[in-house]
Amino acid sequence: MSHSRHQARIDYSEYGKLAPEITAGLMTLSKAVDASGMEKSLTELIKVRVSQINSCAFCLQYHLNLARGLEIDEAKLDMLPVWRESSHYSARERAALAWAEALTLIANKPVGDDVYSELQGQFSETEITFLSASIGTINFWNRLGGALGFTPPARAKR
Repeated sequence: MSHSRHQARIDYSEYGKLAPEITAGLMTLSKAVDASGMEKSLTELIKVRVSQINSCAFCLQYHLNLARGLEIDEAKLDMLPVWRESSHYSARERAALAWAEALTLIANKPVGDDVYSELQGQFSETEITFLSASIGTINFWNRLGGALGFTPPARAKR
């Protein structure tokens, strides 16, 4: 079974025309997270990592472009697939990345109390709520982009 596709099943711009209410709803969720005060650099790291796990080329490139625009340390982006073995991440970033992976892979394994306890040590309940919403939103986008084969945007120029 081949995973390579050279043509989108439904183009991203076309999806927006077919389902504007869904697109608007997802954008509203993202704007709520941004307005909550969560660090944009942290939520972009999470979106990149979740998109890597879900193999969504569109979302991965889109959020790498945003992360680079925020001037997130290149080493953090490079080492993201192996963040547990890297010294580039703060305790807060590690807790968020562990939470993001646990929520993304919840169908395979229930979220453990240890992951939540680590999260509580770094985030308030309000922050956990918004972080969880951000993770849920990128998972939804990944399922759309991956299944429908959205064509990745061009890589941002540096």
